[in-house]
Amino acid sequence: MDDTNFDALATAVLARIEAGLEASGADLDFEMKPGGVLEIEFADRSKIIVNRHGVAREIWVAARSGGFHFRHDGEAWRDTRDGSELMAKLTALASQQAGEDVRLA
Repeated sequence: MDDTNFDALATAVLARIEAGLEASGADLDFEMKPGGVLEIEFADRSKIIVNRHGVAREIWVAARSGGFHFRHDGEAWRDTRDGSELMAKLTALASQQAGEDVRLA
């Protein structure tokens, strides 16, 4: 994947995550920071950080339960360790951290 492809795919998935957060109705705030860093803050002040990592061409997620790297496989962003899809994993992480059902996908 070249830089142009990565940038387009990363921008699209970050926008999709933002739209999912907006529609979720969950008790959380989020903000897109410069450089493609999305900060999601929960009622207990904990955060999940989602960012693009251009050098590795991955989307990185930092949550209370750990760090995760996602690489695009031609169809979806997949966790480099267990193969789970980004939106499904992020939905589970956000729900766990929020203490309520957060539906992003």
